[in-house]
Amino acid sequence: AVREAADADFDVLVACAFNYDAHASEFNKLGRVPVLKARMNADLHMADDLKNTGKGNLFVIFGEPDIDILDAEDSQIQVKVNGVDVFHPNTGEIRSDSADGIACWFVDTDYNEESFFVRHAYFLGASDPYKSLRTTLKAEINQEAWETLHSDTSRPFAKPTSGRIAVKVINHLGDEVMKVFRV
Repeated sequence: AVREAADADFDVLVACAFNYDAHASEFNKLGRVPVLKARMNADLHMADDLKNTGKGNLFVIFGEPDIDILDAEDSQIQVKVNGVDVFHPNTGEIRSDSADGIACWFVDTDYNEESFFVRHAYFLGASDPYKSLRTTLKAEINQEAWETLHSDTSRPFAKPTSGRIAVKVINHLGDEVMKVFRV
């Protein structure tokens, strides 16, 4: 499709899909033609039946999540999430959210390039993200343990034997992006 777009003298190719393989994030250009990946919300299957509340996006094109890989003690590393950029096709604008705009983020500390396995989970953007969980469980939660999950910086972990980690970021609208890093 990119070759056809280049032959037709297009400036850009927009690929639309309900989901992408992790390797798709590595392919973003062929020759002079950039490839933008638009993830279609699954609700698009029933778009005519949905009420437009303005609280979600049927199409979302992602930029890069803003991630730093930090060195930690004992040859370990940490991941710091700074934010995520989301393109809004209705307005044509790119909204850059800080970590406060992120609902949750996950780290696969030994990504195998086939499936994402959540090994670390973090929840941001709420003053007390565990209040509803405490209410639902009708139990006390070890506050110190849960506070480690309300962070924009991961707990330290060993560098993986695979040499790759993956970070998945989800904002408050349910827009999701994943990026693979070689470490």
